[in-house]
Amino acid sequence: MWSGRPPGRGPHGWLEWARAASAACQILRNDHPSPAAPRVDMLAAVHRAIDHVQTHLGGPVALEDVAHAAGFSPFHFHRVFKALMGETLHAFVQRQRLERALTMMARAAAGTLTEVALATGFASSSDFSRAFKQRYGVPPSRFDVGALRDSQRADLLVSLEATGQRPALDRLPPDTNPDGFVVRLRELPPRVLAYIRVHDPYRGLGVMEAAERLVAWAESRRVADNKWYGYQWEDPDITPLEHCRYDIAVEVDDVRARGEIGRLALPGMLVAEVELAGDVALELRALDWLFSTWLPRSGRVPADQPCFEAFKGQPFAHGFEHFELAVHLPLAR
Repeated sequence: MWSGRPPGRGPHGWLEWARAASAACQILRNDHPSPAAPRVDMLAAVHRAIDHVQTHLGGPVALEDVAHAAGFSPFHFHRVFKALMGETLHAFVQRQRLERALTMMARAAAGTLTEVALATGFASSSDFSRAFKQRYGVPPSRFDVGALRDSQRADLLVSLEATGQRPALDRLPPDTNPDGFVVRLRELPPRVLAYIRVHDPYRGLGVMEAAERLVAWAESRRVADNKWYGYQWEDPDITPLEHCRYDIAVEVDDVRARGEIGRLALPGMLVAEVELAGDVALELRALDWLFSTWLPRSGRVPADQPCFEAFKGQPFAHGFEHFELAVHLPLAR
């Protein structure tokens, strides 16, 4: 489980986000200067756009389709997305694809670079290599993924120490399992989640504060006793911490996305489950073991879904430094 702060950088992330949203609204007012123009729920719109991109990275991601998912015309959406996210849609999609490719390259059974390129939405291996070199300075065949992961893990340690935690985050060597982790394969049914998304989640208290708000929301709707989840959309061993996202979520029959409350519909899936009772260091060791030891030996391939946490009870029910949950790794069938 993670801590973090709201969207935006610095200690006033939500203020920065609100200012960006205000600027985006001004764009629409300037384009449509009507006093009767309806209010636009910017945050929900951007959530819908990001969710659409995340689930379509393996194929073409057209501006028109993303704008439609967000509920905007393509012209207006392009400007609103940049105002809120600080980068164009094209730059966001390209970064997501390259970071997903790096995550695949870090796994023992990643496949060839051509397979990685096609799986992450690039038209060819040459397109992938060109984009990769432009962002990282070297072609993918020469990139040291291990050095990147060590550097990112060090950044994560510094970030967690700043919140008062001092976990031992040394990477678990392959072929070792000192904690006695056990995997159980489980079939999960389709589900709908209400979530609050936290940007830059590994610094500050943003995740805990978002969980408190979502618990209050769930209690007011009598769904607080439902199943609770935490979705890590990026691997902090690969993606810079300021670009990571974390969704704290509760299972619901259905929900209308509004404001910071988003709606996410997930298909049924097969997962590798590891149950844990401990601190953040134990969870990181479990993830290291899953990917470096269990997965290569299992003959399984990860599905195109993020790892996530299934809490036992409500999030933070056992305090900030002790978690009782199951880590779920989605698997391809």
